[in-house]
Amino acid sequence: MTPSSTARIPLDPPRTLVTRAVDWYSRRTFGATLTPAAAMGHHPRLLVTQLRHEQALARWDRLDPTLKTLAVMSAAVTVGCSWCVDFGYWVTVQEGIDPAKLRAVPTWRDSDELTDLERRVVEYAEAMSTTPMGVTDEMVAGLRRDLDDAALVELTTMVAVENSRARANSALGLHSQGFRDRCELPARA
Repeated sequence: MTPSSTARIPLDPPRTLVTRAVDWYSRRTFGATLTPAAAMGHHPRLLVTQLRHEQALARWDRLDPTLKTLAVMSAAVTVGCSWCVDFGYWVTVQEGIDPAKLRAVPTWRDSDELTDLERRVVEYAEAMSTTPMGVTDEMVAGLRRDLDDAALVELTTMVAVENSRARANSALGLHSQGFRDRCELPARA
């Protein structure tokens, strides 16, 4: 892998069994070594823990996949993680999420692409991703009209997880690595 000139950490971790396996899997599955995995490769136990965590998250199913994707994308856009926006758009479009809805996230207030519930989800994710956090009782009450408790907890946790991903990637200087060539959704500056 070629290290990025903007990354704040080398993207050429030691070639351990773990990093070689993750590199092989990334290239085979996504066509490239994912820079967050390369960065985490400096700490193989952390990398394995993160991969297990991501596998567990992928099995959660109480929240509609489109709502989950819109929430994650909203958090990534709000935090300003170009890597998350870029990769998230590409991978979820591959999974069948409507790209028009994803492109509407940065301009959700003015977009006709989103339903009322989708707007409330994006608003909630945005409010969770600001500092200070802007979640209100009214936002949660509005979501509870359409989501059961399990779906609301999953939504909240997915936004928190994406905040963690986006903030770690941004802090390490990880930016879009070429998936953006296939996506028009900009991260917020």
